[in-house]
Amino acid sequence: MELESLYDLLQLPKGVEPPAEEMLSQGGKKRYLPPTSRKDPKFEELQKVLMEWINTTLLPEHIVVRSLEEDMFDGLILHHLFQRLAALKLEAEDIALTAASQKHKLTVVLEAVNRSLQLEERQAKWSVETIFNKDLLSTLHLLVALAKRFQPNLSLPTNVQVEVITIESTKSGLKSEKSVEQLTEYSTDKDQPPKDVFDELFKLAPEKVNAVKEAIVNFVNQKLDRLGLSVQNLDTQFADGVILLLLIGQLEGFFLHLKEFYLTPSSPAEMLHNVTLALELLKDEGLLSCPVSPEDIVNKDAKSTLRVLYGLFCKHAQKAHRDSTPRGAPN
Repeated sequence: MELESLYDLLQLPKGVEPPAEEMLSQGGKKRYLPPTSRKDPKFEELQKVLMEWINTTLLPEHIVVRSLEEDMFDGLILHHLFQRLAALKLEAEDIALTAASQKHKLTVVLEAVNRSLQLEERQAKWSVETIFNKDLLSTLHLLVALAKRFQPNLSLPTNVQVEVITIESTKSGLKSEKSVEQLTEYSTDKDQPPKDVFDELFKLAPEKVNAVKEAIVNFVNQKLDRLGLSVQNLDTQFADGVILLLLIGQLEGFFLHLKEFYLTPSSPAEMLHNVTLALELLKDEGLLSCPVSPEDIVNKDAKSTLRVLYGLFCKHAQKAHRDSTPRGAPN
């Protein structure tokens, strides 16, 4: 790879040299965080939260961390942090001055951490080498794992991910590769499924379930009357998918050829085919507010059946109400 392209790839400022081939042994790899990744607000927020957590935990010992990249590599702070979190004493020297003794201390601490987290060395996203070499990503992975294990209520920013550039020394020269590193879980309020009205109804107001069923059955029978059909039992009569398909066709203006579904299904597989087709039609029309399993409908699950019919009811009952309201009349 040309030197100029390495500058562009790593977005290195002037005066900072990109890695030379002789700095990496053949087959060796090194990860770099470009400035855009380092300046990502969520990435900076994660470091801030973790530093505040460490400093609060180690306040009685008068230890202050100012940089996760520079202060964690020698095992000293990790030693104190883990002992306090796990409430145990590690057989490691308190002060390690030489690189060899620091590395030994770090090895003892990380072995104890991995045992506590029930991780094998190959499963961990950190190692003695990466931590000792001040690999910020490995340090963050380690601290996030410790926080989740010993301080699960710590409010870490969610879905923190950064672009990473890996440089590898090969026979033909330096090879670069971009990837995305996920540091915290992808979980935000907007990613959570919306609250289902029928979960709440069945849980908090079961006495009202029959009233809701009756209203929906009346609506369905009004629409099916012109086909000479009627529903008496909402829980059971939609299980084979036939009435559901005919109702959708009637309301949404679909013409379903008899070759597309089973008018008189004689097996669970044929019933499942019908219900699956019906759910696909509803999904295409945007009438499924919550995921519904076709197996649940076939198995006569009342809550799932209500979910399916409720979308049709809301759309077409409201439409009929609007059409029947004189213009200019107040709502």
